[in-house]
Amino acid sequence: MITVIRNVEVYTPEYKGIKNVVIAADKIEGIYDDLSIPENFTKINVLDGTGKVLVPGFIDSHVHIIGGGGEGGFKTRTPELPLSELVKAGITTVVGCIGTDNVCRDMRELLAKAHALDEEGLTTYCYTGSYDIPVKTLTESIKEDIMLIDKVIGVGEIALSDNRSSQATFQQFVNIVAQARVGGLLAGKAGVVHVHLGDGARKLEYLFEMIENTEIPPSQVFPTHINRSDKLFKVGIEFCKKGGYADLTTSSDPDNMEEGELRASEGLRLMLENEVPEGHITFSSDGNGSMPLFNNKRQLVGLGICSVSSLFSEVKEAVFKERVPFEKAIKVITSNPADVLKFKSKGRIEPGKDADIVLLEKETLEITEVISRGRTLMENKELLVKGTFEK
Repeated sequence: MITVIRNVEVYTPEYKGIKNVVIAADKIEGIYDDLSIPENFTKINVLDGTGKVLVPGFIDSHVHIIGGGGEGGFKTRTPELPLSELVKAGITTVVGCIGTDNVCRDMRELLAKAHALDEEGLTTYCYTGSYDIPVKTLTESIKEDIMLIDKVIGVGEIALSDNRSSQATFQQFVNIVAQARVGGLLAGKAGVVHVHLGDGARKLEYLFEMIENTEIPPSQVFPTHINRSDKLFKVGIEFCKKGGYADLTTSSDPDNMEEGELRASEGLRLMLENEVPEGHITFSSDGNGSMPLFNNKRQLVGLGICSVSSLFSEVKEAVFKERVPFEKAIKVITSNPADVLKFKSKGRIEPGKDADIVLLEKETLEITEVISRGRTLMENKELLVKGTFEK
């Protein structure tokens, strides 16, 4: 029931130096400079952290855990996401969403998959709804879903500025945000509206109108795909400076990016250079959604699946290529999403927090160990657990 990680370089995500971290059951018990382990006290699992970096478990706030896609016909629907893909990516907390298809996929299926991943060792949450307005909820309303269903933390992903959106009016959109806000307040949850942004001309128009014409704070919406284009990105910076958040999508095909599209790593550097508050920037993978593949003539040649492994890959890219300090880069998948989504026991290495921990090789930042709620799921780069039906 007790695990000690010795002589490891700790980022909480703030840098703390070489420490010893103690886990008791599923919580972090403490962080110590020196630690003597008593003999014949109880069984204690000791991990040697020499030459390694310890960080909080990663939070992915946008994953199609029951599959995504389908926009090229039924055969283009992506499958459910297996546990092992998340573990190998260092993700210990995941938020599931539906996306475009709310006919063949629904909230019951999403919740069932979230519970399954939870039983297999991770922490899971969900958004209620999909691209569409009005929102298809599990209970009679958005407010009831957020208040009465533990795993539901908000609404999403609601599509705006996209040809696949339901083309809702501003009043319809802001009413959803208002319902989510009140539901969140009453339930002690974030109650955010996670907004999918397409490449339409309206960009973040509804979000700015909400700030100007209502009492709802900008932090109540959580827009994603901000790095879809340079024009959208510039408006996203303006939104952050008004108190909003920006979520950068990490899944992309680096060899076939559209004109103006930014990698999340580059986007992070540019946002920091433009004095966006570092706590207002997050990464998410859009994992398990479908990803179009193009040739060098921009002709569609196939479909891929967005990978959750891109979440930390783009953090490493930010560190090694974009020269973003590691302490700032790691926050976009740990403490920042925890704050946005009000995950009080997640995102930080502190006494009393959940024992969600990732160990990395110091020089390469390669993931070596993954601990979720005190349970070791990967050790020495080897998976110790797999999903129930994984071979």
